[in-house]
Amino acid sequence: MQNLLLIFFSAILVNNFVLNKFMGICPFLGVSKKLDSALGMSVAVIFVMLTATAITWPIYNYLLLPYELEYLRTIAFILVIALFVQLVEIILKRFVPSLYKSLGIYLPLITTNCAVLGVTVLNIDSKYGFGESLVNALGGGVGFMVALLLFSGVRSRLESCNVPKAFKGMPITLVAASIVAISFAGFSGIVEGIFG
Repeated sequence: MQNLLLIFFSAILVNNFVLNKFMGICPFLGVSKKLDSALGMSVAVIFVMLTATAITWPIYNYLLLPYELEYLRTIAFILVIALFVQLVEIILKRFVPSLYKSLGIYLPLITTNCAVLGVTVLNIDSKYGFGESLVNALGGGVGFMVALLLFSGVRSRLESCNVPKAFKGMPITLVAASIVAISFAGFSGIVEGIFG
């Protein structure tokens, strides 16, 4: 149980896919302007990370590995992720059209979101079991949500600040993102101290 808690909180705080591994930067910068869009994207990413992990782990361990087809891992994982993104897109378009419209182009970009692919590959590379992989995927998704919601708040504050002309727009956004990323570096000792 302690190992699962360590994996979960490490994925959220220490090994955050956006702020530590720099995966999923496109939706992080693109969807973080509005809180509702950031929340909707986060929930969709958590769902896709969990379902992709639940499918890719058995595919790798029971199909690719026994038949020595490990080299097909990336292609197989991308196909699974694309399938579930299409499923999420169809569900949102049918049942939550306002969220579907607010996410715009960023919803199909989950297919190419390297954080989603990254969690599935990292689970295999870390030799996690099925349960550990699901916990890591959930922690990675929650970490993505924490980063996105936190940065959404930072960006809303930046809108009301008097920023020098040279820093307006994307430059101040990147500076703010780097400061948020640096602040997460301090969690490494805390998580290891509590759960390690």
